Amino acid sequence: MNVLSRRVAAFSLMSDDATSRSESQSTYRVLGCATEHPSHLFPVRTPFNQRSFDALNSTGVDLDVVSPTPFAPPIGPFSEYRHVPRTERWGSYEVHYPRFLYALPKRYFYHLSGNSAQKRITRYVERTFEIPHDVVQTCGFYLDGYGVLEYCRRHDVPLVALSHAGDLKNFDRFNDTVQSHIRETIDYASAILTVSDELAELARTFTNADKVTTLPIGEDPEKYPTDRREAIRAELGIDPDTKLLLYIGRFEKEKGVEELVDALDDLDRDDVSIVAVGHGGALRWWLLDELGKLPHPAHAYWELDPVAVRRLHVAADLLVLPSHFEARPTVIYEAMAAKTPVLASNVGGIPEMIVDGETGVLVPPYDPEALTEALDYLLDDPARLRTMGAAGLRRLLDNEWTWARHGQRMNEIHREVIDA
Repeated sequence: MNVLSRRVAAFSLMSDDATSRSESQSTYRVLGCATEHPSHLFPVRTPFNQRSFDALNSTGVDLDVVSPTPFAPPIGPFSEYRHVPRTERWGSYEVHYPRFLYALPKRYFYHLSGNSAQKRITRYVERTFEIPHDVVQTCGFYLDGYGVLEYCRRHDVPLVALSHAGDLKNFDRFNDTVQSHIRETIDYASAILTVSDELAELARTFTNADKVTTLPIGEDPEKYPTDRREAIRAELGIDPDTKLLLYIGRFEKEKGVEELVDALDDLDRDDVSIVAVGHGGALRWWLLDELGKLPHPAHAYWELDPVAVRRLHVAADLLVLPSHFEARPTVIYEAMAAKTPVLASNVGGIPEMIVDGETGVLVPPYDPEALTEALDYLLDDPARLRTMGAAGLRRLLDNEWTWARHGQRMNEIHREVIDA
């Protein structure tokens, strides 16, 4: 067993011991709320919310989860929402999908959606679950946090909100009423959790500094069969001498897909293949067209199963993420767990994850020329890529960026606010 394998095994034992200790303590009741949560209709929607609740549930809490879902119109592109079930088992817990009115266009009527969600969530939770819960955990401030605010107030339940960036970084895009709803939620919350230090600094401009805590998410390396890398590449038809570049994320402008295409088009090599995996975004069909024009073999996949995504991480030589802004992207944790180095933009919380020149390379956003140059530099030295990938896994483990640790730390924070 090599050093990294021993680290993974040791950390797994530590996690098991910590879980056993948590289960031996008195349990408490949690209401979780995530408007963005997977369902069988949308199985890969914001999987980090599901994994966060799953990690929390593994610490021995009594967990109820609601995922408010818009009423489906009779016809049109959103009519498929009628297929979202009322309840279903997801991971280690059951999810409830109460309906609410989602008013369009969002730019003008998003505040009406929040009012409907709050009214209907409160009614649904009071009717469905034994109340009150000891703490409410949400996956954002709006719609999630504001949606449970009335329930929290009526039953004097503390609220803990975890932000992944969207409602804070897009705050100025919301209308005045939505902004007031977000501030109202933040004011009530007992604890504000953010996934990066950079986002924590932004959160502190909205509230008291001591109310804000960085709570990283992570990934579990044991799910990534790195020992089967060559076999997986053979199964996928990847030539041993081919450098596989991997992009995973939404197909949208803010993720830097336009710069990615420009950089790849200027990459003068014949040993490169590209795989893009998308799960949303307005540039889906544009990107497919552009990938087809590249001088390199390129494939695009839509809403892949997580197991297939993990296999691509293991098979890849380099993850490329030229985003314009980020918090701490889940996909980078996944690459680290797969021992895959990362080429990413130097934005948001990414520099907190990637050690430039050691676990990957950071480049400026909006700069396809710098991206092309970095690609050439990295692809010329496969040994350097492997060294960087191994260093990334060590960094993941050294910092305990795993779902097990995420769940344990959330449990600790909940107990602090319950006892306050």
